[in-house]
This record gives sequence, C-alpha cells and structure tokens, in this order.
Amino acid sequence: MSGTETILVGVDGSPESLEAAEWAGARAKQSGGKLQVLCAYALPSYTAASMDSGFAVVDNDAIRESAQTVVDEAVAHLKKRGYQAEGRVEAGDPTAILVQLSQQVDLIVVGTRGGGGFTDRLLGATSSALPAYSRCPVVVVPRRKTDDQFVPVKKIVIGFDGSTRSRKSLRRSIKEAQVWGAELTAVDAVPLASSAGILSWLPATVDRDSILRDVRDGLKQTCKEETADSGVKVHSHALDGNPAALLTEFSTAVDLVVVGTRGGGGFTGALMGSTSQSVLAHAACPVLVVPTGERESAAKN
Repeated sequence: MSGTETILVGVDGSPESLEAAEWAGARAKQSGGKLQVLCAYALPSYTAASMDSGFAVVDNDAIRESAQTVVDEAVAHLKKRGYQAEGRVEAGDPTAILVQLSQQVDLIVVGTRGGGGFTDRLLGATSSALPAYSRCPVVVVPRRKTDDQFVPVKKIVIGFDGSTRSRKSLRRSIKEAQVWGAELTAVDAVPLASSAGILSWLPATVDRDSILRDVRDGLKQTCKEETADSGVKVHSHALDGNPAALLTEFSTAVDLVVVGTRGGGGFTGALMGSTSQSVLAHAACPVLVVPTGERESAAKN
C-alpha cells in the first residue's frame, strides 16, 4: 500500500475510543499512511427552559471547544506512543459524518462504545451502523479486557463463502496481511451437522466429508488465484459449523477477523448479513468489515 493511504479514527474521549486510536495509529505506521483523528458532535435537539420561562441558548462554540479538546488529547496520546496524527472536528450526526467521509478515506476505525455526554453516540450506535453504511472498509475495535498494551496484528482470519463478495473480502485480507506481515487463514464454514444447517436436508447416504473436501479444494484454488505474486501464504480450512460461531471462536485466537457485507455502501445500500452482525457483536478481537461496493483507489493498490 502506498503512503498516500488515509486512515480516519473516530474518538469521543472514552478509553474505548483511545484504544481504537492506538490501533489506527499502529495501522497507519505499518502502511506509511496518514492518520486523521475525528470528533464529530451534534447539537442538542432541545434546550432546557430557564427560570423566567425563556430558553437557554446552546453555546455551539463551547461544544465545539470541548470536541476540539477531545481531539487534541487523543492526538497527544498517540504522539506519546510514537504515532503521528492530525486532528479534525466536524459538526453533525457522527454516523452521517463518518459515512460521508468514507467516500474520501481508505479505512475508518471506531471503538465499540462511547463514554456518554455530548459525543456518546459516536462509539455506541456508530460502531453498529457505520460498517453497514460505509463505502470504505471499517475496523471495529473492542475494548481490551486487560490493561495490556495494544498487540500488533500477527494473525488474521477471513470468513469465506465462495461468493464474489467473499473474494473482495479475501483480497482485502491479503492486503492487510501484507501490511502487518501477518499470518492469514481463510475459513469456509458449512453447516452440515446441526438440524438447522443449510444442508441438513441431505440424506444420510451423502458423504459429508466429501462435501467439506470439495469446499476446501475450491477455497485453496481461490486463495492460490488471489495470492498470486502477493508473497502471502493463506492457510485454508473448510469446517462444519455455524459461520458466525466459528469466526467468533477464531477471534479469541487471532488479532483480526475479516468479514464482508451484502450491500454496496451508502445509506441506500446498507445490508449487513447475519454473520457479520453477529461477529461484530461478539468478537474478542478487532473486526474488519469490507463493503461489497468498496471503491477502488490508488492508495489501495
């Protein structure tokens, strides 16, 4: 990836957002890209009545100043850890602002929850909605359960299902493996054993091991085609089980899970699959969500 890559991280002053900023800082340093730290704020939709039945005046300058302080502190936090970043403040709905900016940047990073107050929507609803609407890949970083410092990405797992969407996610995961110098594993989950499995109707005479073998062979061939001249080796597995459950389990042993969306990005194209939604909700490590309509840019090539 070229050094012209731009990474945007949303912050709100909470520990979760600072952890997301650290992840974004490490990612920008690995690729030689530019990191922007954003705090978006929306003015209250109402004001409290004063004692004389008048209305309090919303001090936009004060709110913007608070947002600027959040950004400045995040940038200073990153600098202490050896990461360079630029700060920016935008007025408007946080999710809408990030979706709009997703057309201009190469990667967006957010945490999983906000810290309350005037920016409490940034990492709450945004971390759920943004991956479905964004036109560029989004990384959602869960809060660490320990006080350990950020661990670079050494192992990546990609959820694959043989679709064109999955191929795009696979290509992105290969690029991430290149950036981080990480080990990459591709997993194709085929629900065979459970009664709820999509292939549970198969008669007992059907060789389920043969089905998994065929799926694995197809996955290996796809990985071979997509990794040509990339220098990345992909470990491929076809497993019997629920895709979301398997990827969530993998998330406890890897540093990044990659999934795709069904939609093409934008508010009119949002369509998150059940697997992506479930993985985002339960993963123990950061999750990279790749939109089907991800725009191609020179920075990604």
